[in-house]
Amino acid sequence: MVDVSEKADTKRTAVAEATVELGDDAYAALDGAAGGGAKGDVFGVARLAGILGAKKTAELIPLCHPLLLSHVGVELTADPAARAVRIVATASTTGGTGVEMEALTGASVAALAVYDMCKAASKGIVIRDVRLLSKTGGKSGEWRAGE
Repeated sequence: MVDVSEKADTKRTAVAEATVELGDDAYAALDGAAGGGAKGDVFGVARLAGILGAKKTAELIPLCHPLLLSHVGVELTADPAARAVRIVATASTTGGTGVEMEALTGASVAALAVYDMCKAASKGIVIRDVRLLSKTGGKSGEWRAGE
């Protein structure tokens, strides 16, 4: 692991996203307006899965520091035109290292949960565009995708 003991504690926040392309059959099974499916509340289960994923990042990613997270949020938005779900995960802490991996893991695990909840309707579901949108705090300061 990288030694972060000399780094100053600062408030750090990261935001990541993922897109789950469901296709017509899985999207219809999703019931995009209500977030429900054959297995139950797709959005609710995915939100919890994403939060738990962010909290367990250090157990999943080798050499990742275990962090005391002060906030994890996962929001899911149905996109009827694309037959997709957009997931945005936010993670925050005050400490000596960033929370980019926690936000990325949260978005990824939430996307996997959407896949799991909808796979009975279609095996052709695609998870794509898992990426960091922004991060703040630390020595490098603020960063936003596309800047």
